[in-house]
Amino acid sequence: MNVSVLILTYNEEDNLPRCLDSVSWCDDILVIDSGSTDQTVEIAKARGAKVLERPFDNFADQRNFGLDSGELKHPWVFHLDADECVRDDLREEILSIAQSNPDKAYRVASRTYFRGAWIKRSSMYPCYQVRFGKQGHLRFKMVGHGQREILPADEVAALTHDLDHYSFSKGIDNWIEKHNRYSSDEAKEVIAGQDIPITWKNIIGKDSILRRRELKRLASRLPFKPLLRFVYIFFFRFGFMDGIAGFEYAKMLAMYEQMTVLKISEAKHS
Repeated sequence: MNVSVLILTYNEEDNLPRCLDSVSWCDDILVIDSGSTDQTVEIAKARGAKVLERPFDNFADQRNFGLDSGELKHPWVFHLDADECVRDDLREEILSIAQSNPDKAYRVASRTYFRGAWIKRSSMYPCYQVRFGKQGHLRFKMVGHGQREILPADEVAALTHDLDHYSFSKGIDNWIEKHNRYSSDEAKEVIAGQDIPITWKNIIGKDSILRRRELKRLASRLPFKPLLRFVYIFFFRFGFMDGIAGFEYAKMLAMYEQMTVLKISEAKHS
């Protein structure tokens, strides 16, 4: 066993047991809690996890705090949110890598579940995040509403297998509340980067991660972005093949884009 697990939580009493079940093979689990008022901390401790509490400021600082202060036992660390689960095939892959692989960090794709099904196409699968890396090498910074690794691209590889992500486990209200906050962060990022030229070589280059990031910056400057995002997801990414769940999810992502657009406009005219 060469892998520790770090989990971020806030009022996750319903999600945490499932998450912990998926990493029951790990003998070093650290929970970074942001002041839960439900039974999250008690559940974590009862299941043998270490718990540190820290007021939430952003995802990157929470993860870096855990790496710095968690006294993790193993040289490799896998990062989770409480509404995520490690699939069996992913577990076998990360344990194998931890025994021998020289790369310093790994991206992992997630399978988003909505209305009880994996919405593969409308969720833009595979969408990668760096979540697995060696202590002392993998650190995080905030970009928009999420964290990103601080490592050169040639030190980051991709895992073959996926996480399960139950992003609607707390209901639609919670999803909308989170994405209202996320849209504020996205609007700030767009405004801060408006004067930075588009790097076209990244768009036409071979690195899919750099291409995706640059296309996101380009898309932020297009008119009718909410409509374009719906059309892209539902038709060009074949979201219609996910059925009614894909249609509803595409509409929700378009709504998220509309919130971001409105906040950018509000900031410019305030």
